[in-house]
Amino acid sequence: MAEIMICEPFELYNLLNQCSRVSRLAETNYLCLIDARDPEDYRTSHIITAKNVKMDSEGAFLLPEAVEVDSMQHVVVYDSNTSCLREQGRAVQCAQVLARASLNPVHIVRGGFQRFTALYTFLRTEKIIYTVTELENLKTYPVEIIAGLLYLGDQKQGMDSSILKDLKISAVVSISQSDAVESIKGNQTILNIPVADSVVSDLHSCLERICSFIGSHINMGSRVLVVSRQGRSRCSAVTIAFLIHHLKYTLEEAWKYMLKCKPSMRPNTGFLQQLSDWELHTMGTKVTDISEPNF
Repeated sequence: MAEIMICEPFELYNLLNQCSRVSRLAETNYLCLIDARDPEDYRTSHIITAKNVKMDSEGAFLLPEAVEVDSMQHVVVYDSNTSCLREQGRAVQCAQVLARASLNPVHIVRGGFQRFTALYTFLRTEKIIYTVTELENLKTYPVEIIAGLLYLGDQKQGMDSSILKDLKISAVVSISQSDAVESIKGNQTILNIPVADSVVSDLHSCLERICSFIGSHINMGSRVLVVSRQGRSRCSAVTIAFLIHHLKYTLEEAWKYMLKCKPSMRPNTGFLQQLSDWELHTMGTKVTDISEPNF
């Protein structure tokens, strides 16, 4: 039987917004998202791509139809407002059924539908059935690094006024040779850092300025989005540097945390060496061995 665990709303938000070439929600074995509320509540509104679970005549939850739970990378369930495993509500009861079939941990969203949709109103829907094409073309949002404060995305997301509005972004850090993000029509403060995604590019000399900019905004409770062209290398390197600077993470701790938020993140090898130098600059010692295979 798989382990049952609580997850935070922003962890589900990040799962829903992973993207390779298209949204990962189009992958058949990526995410099994189950709504354990009453069918009437589900039909009124639910989290995007969630399936409502059925019950037998005795009130026991059934496994979802046409879903191979044992092949799923991620299994997540929510009800109205369960917040801990001690509550024997619908989410916990449903998770126990799913855990008997799943090979991976089953996660229950803390605070359920009420808390998640209060934070991410734009991810509510009445739509029940999706075609593969619709799933591939779903809009993906920047991933959330520090809940309610720091986000990471690509240049296209940084120029999308609806995304900036939905996420209430106050400032954008664009790590790019282009000033395209500066053309967005909004009230965001823009910091453009013209650095190429090259192993010989100097990002290190800009990190103090970037971390100061991000820190000044999030310390006031304002939300910051960090972007680069593809949202994988430059913006990831900058965000890791900020975690080292602001949260006093080691490079290894920041790297592992970032992989949880965005598994496709990958600073180039030149930036990795500069992050090692930044760890030394910030902490006074090199704690992380970047020759380890996990880098």
